[in-house]
Amino acid sequence: MVVGAMFGALAVAMGAFGAHGLKARAPGPEALDWWKTAASYQLIHAPVLMLFGLFRDLHPKGRSVGDSPGYCILAGSLIFSGTLYAMALGAPRILGAVTPIGGALLIAGWGLFAWKARSSSSSI
Repeated sequence: MVVGAMFGALAVAMGAFGAHGLKARAPGPEALDWWKTAASYQLIHAPVLMLFGLFRDLHPKGRSVGDSPGYCILAGSLIFSGTLYAMALGAPRILGAVTPIGGALLIAGWGLFAWKARSSSSSI
């Protein structure tokens, strides 16, 4: 829950920086698009982290599901958004080759969350 809330606050701050402070520093319009995408994905996944924390804490069998969905979503968000943020700030474009790893981790996290939620609800 705490990590998700902090992640959300950071996403809002990153979005504000992108909207107000990055325009003069961005290497081009494509960089602003990368920044927007990074901030959007980060902001979308912050409440998902919080929801997973609630699921683990409140569901009768939630603690037994493990933390793998949350770790995948957190790592995926950090890699996906982090590489886009870095490229928007002028890092080498080759970093974009790493971005899909973050996307794959996000997909895995969503899938694991669904699987864990389904498997824990079927045994109640």
